[in-house]
Amino acid sequence: MELNKECDIRIGTSGYSFEDWKDNFYPQKIEKGKMLDHYVNYFPTVEINSTYYRIPHPAVMHNIAKKAPDNFDFIIKVPQSFTHRRTDLENDIHDFTRAIQPVIDRGKLSGLLAQFPYSFKFSHDALEYITMLKHAIAPHALFVEYRHNSWVNRKMYDYLKKENIGYVSVDEPDLSGLLKPDAFATTDIAYFRLHGRNAEKWWNGGDLRYDYDYSESELSDWRDKTIKLSTKVKKVFVFFNNCHHGQAVKNALYFKNLLGL
Repeated sequence: MELNKECDIRIGTSGYSFEDWKDNFYPQKIEKGKMLDHYVNYFPTVEINSTYYRIPHPAVMHNIAKKAPDNFDFIIKVPQSFTHRRTDLENDIHDFTRAIQPVIDRGKLSGLLAQFPYSFKFSHDALEYITMLKHAIAPHALFVEYRHNSWVNRKMYDYLKKENIGYVSVDEPDLSGLLKPDAFATTDIAYFRLHGRNAEKWWNGGDLRYDYDYSESELSDWRDKTIKLSTKVKKVFVFFNNCHHGQAVKNALYFKNLLGL
């Protein structure tokens, strides 16, 4: 099977502002404020993950959005209060919507990512919460990432299709309770997040869980998944979240070459 050339394949990384990318991807003396200027020369998209930890001032997002060329787009991660605390969200929804408005105004927002924790398991109440979240962030596209494999079932799939919510296919360690590296889409946009397979550090390693360098054979497998889905959707996002020491950039650039992009 060949890659569908009419499908927009967008490869990037989960964040771009990392000090340990200096000498690996960025010049050693690059200023933090110049990193995105460098990044956009290599990738057409990026996830903004810092919004998960803290809602920024709109001026911050304005400065980010204005650096991006015309064909560049952003996926912005919703705050952890949306996905982990899940109570009393009115103020955070207002502040978050205000914060991302500069990206929206420039037409560069392609969707919002909601990464739910391992403790968020499949249930009727959980489905209702996702419906509420979808309406709260409307009209923007919502992509949901699950960490517990109870979500991988027909009811979830049918629900997301009906609600036009994007499913995030993940690559992560082969551990009990986690999701397998299956690739499918519930809208006309497929979304992959590759976290790495650091099983030793996954449960108690903090950010070190994402310290992983993909092998050529592992990336070839995701190339095949991407090619297959390119015949069924209009767009595919592939984000590398194994960000330690520039491994995400290294793997993303190699993956671009694998697909002939």
